[in-house]
Amino acid sequence: MSEQRPHPFTNFIVRAIIGCAMIFFVNEFLSAQGITAQVGLNPWTVLTSGLLGTPGVALLYGISFYGIM
Repeated sequence: MSEQRPHPFTNFIVRAIIGCAMIFFVNEFLSAQGITAQVGLNPWTVLTSGLLGTPGVALLYGISFYGIM
């Protein structure tokens, strides 16, 4: 039985879509809590979340929180 791996481009697209959804919902949550550290949805954040996945989204929020310190 050969196990087929997904194509790298497909993997990138799935991670980018999930990353954008995570950014959207975390931004909504932070806004409801009154916290001003938000990450915008732009080509750079989509590229970061597509390449790095969930750790990339965490990195973006880490940079955002560092900026408001």
